[in-house]
Amino acid sequence: MKLIDSTLKPEFTSMFDVEHIRADFPILKLQVGGKPLVYLDNAASSQMPQPVIDRLVRYQTSEHANINRGVHYLSEKATAEYEAARGKLQRFIHAREDREIIFTSGTTDSINLVMHGYGRKFIGAGDEIILTTLEHHSNIVPWQMLAEEKGAKIRVVPINEAGELLIDEYEKLFTERTKFVGVLHVSNALGTINPVRHMIAFAHARGVPVLVDGAQAVPHMEVDVQDLDCDFYAFSGHKLCGPTGIGVLYGKAELLERMQPFKGGGDMILSVTFEKTTYNSIPHKFEAGTPPIAAAVGLGAAVDYLSAIGVDAIAAYELELLDYATEQLSRLPGVRIIGTAASKTAVLSFVVEGVHPHDIGTLLNQDGIAVRTGHHCVQPVMLRLGVPATTRASFAFYNTMAEADAFIAGVRDVQKIFG
Repeated sequence: MKLIDSTLKPEFTSMFDVEHIRADFPILKLQVGGKPLVYLDNAASSQMPQPVIDRLVRYQTSEHANINRGVHYLSEKATAEYEAARGKLQRFIHAREDREIIFTSGTTDSINLVMHGYGRKFIGAGDEIILTTLEHHSNIVPWQMLAEEKGAKIRVVPINEAGELLIDEYEKLFTERTKFVGVLHVSNALGTINPVRHMIAFAHARGVPVLVDGAQAVPHMEVDVQDLDCDFYAFSGHKLCGPTGIGVLYGKAELLERMQPFKGGGDMILSVTFEKTTYNSIPHKFEAGTPPIAAAVGLGAAVDYLSAIGVDAIAAYELELLDYATEQLSRLPGVRIIGTAASKTAVLSFVVEGVHPHDIGTLLNQDGIAVRTGHHCVQPVMLRLGVPATTRASFAFYNTMAEADAFIAGVRDVQKIFG
């Protein structure tokens, strides 16, 4: 990661009007204990801009009804808005068809859908699933459940001290029994950007499908699922300036059509008798019951908002902010940055000698600074790097240089308290 010259605060080359953008986020005006909120927990959940809030209110106050099958005005309107949101997500990640976009409750739900719908049908005893040390628990536990049920085996790609995957070791893991690969695009704990395009191509050359966990990638970089050629791609709305309770699973149509449904219920069927059920076409086959209609509409508004700013501009601004904060933090004695990959997004994890991460988070909170502490649902990463937990500051495009300075000053004050 190229670090900027920190002798002067940089002029952002992206000409990013962050103060104008911040005005769209009402929660950023909040005071915490009499101090301005400095929100640096964006990897856990981003904040929602006013246009998305307004869109949710408009849906609830003038458009809401249950979708599909209804012939009255509100049902038809809600159905149209729900499907319009699907089209927006298709274009946002450059999927080939809107039927390849399945709405779920989030990344975890999307991964579980693939495990049940694809894994339980096509992975059997003795087969092997490749995961990586960097995976979030949500892309480990479902596959462990499957492996236990089917008698399959999980093989794990190791990482180096910088938190980068050892790609030579990844390639060595493939055997004739390899049936599936699950890999995250960006590490939630370290910010590492994985070389997923290469990993996908290598797996496909051996006839192995790949699921990419994109929860931390989609908010911070341009994602083109056709260019990646991934078979499945999962992400969440609440990390993307959208509502909670909504996520997306992209899947190649030919694979989705072969999969069994994850959940049974209304609207995922064409016909039902007690003798036989005929399933609906995709994507409806995987959206049983009443879906998160309002949340989907809100997520559509969120991607409209981000697209208007420009994902590339967001990525450039966040990287400059990360580089500045990384340089400043690295100057503090007794601070060790955890995750120093050459290619990173806006995540800065660290430990401070002699201070527990929870104490750091508690003291920073007294200054209105919100960070995340703990193992970040990646206990294998913590074990590999020899730390029980870290403090994590994660940046978004509405954060400022002044907030980065406040964060660094806060860490310095913590060190003074612990002497």
